[in-house]
Amino acid sequence: MSIQLEQATADIKMYRTEIIDKLMKYTATDMLLFWGTDRELIAEQQKYWEPLLKWAEKEFDGNFKKTHGLDVSEENLQSGYRLKAFLERLSDRELAAYYLAALNMRSVLLAAALVKKQITAEQAYGAAYLEQLFQEKKWGKDEDAAAKLAERKKELYEIEDFLKQ
Repeated sequence: MSIQLEQATADIKMYRTEIIDKLMKYTATDMLLFWGTDRELIAEQQKYWEPLLKWAEKEFDGNFKKTHGLDVSEENLQSGYRLKAFLERLSDRELAAYYLAALNMRSVLLAAALVKKQITAEQAYGAAYLEQLFQEKKWGKDEDAAAKLAERKKELYEIEDFLKQ
C-alpha cells in the first residue's frame, strides 16, 4: 500500500485538478447518505454515521440528506460542491491519502474525516463497513469476505500512518 500511496502522491502532482473533479462526482452518492431499512441496522447507522454527517455538514457548510432508497437528493448535489474548496486546500500527501481512503471506503465524507483526524483508521473501518460487519454478526462470517475486509482495514491503517509522516 505504501507504494500505492507514493504513486498516488505522484499522480496528484500531475493530475490534481482532474482527481479533484473525479472525487466531486462521488459526493451526492456517498455511502453515508444511503441508509438501510432494518431497524437494528438503522440504530447502528445512527450511532456511527450520524455524528460523521453532523461533522461533514459543519465542515462543508452543507446539508446532507439521508435516504432509505436510491434517490439522490438535490441538496446533496449542492452541498457536495462545497467539498471542492476543502479538497483544493489539502496538501498533495493529504489529497493522495484522501483519494485512496475514499476509494477504499466508498465515502468521500469518511475520507475527509480520516484525513482531518476526526476519526481513526479503526473508526473509519467500522463506519465504512458497518453494514457488512452487521450482516456478519447476524448471519456469520464468510471467509472470503472477511479476508477482503481485513485487507481494507490494513489499507486504512497504512493511510493513517502515511498521514502521520
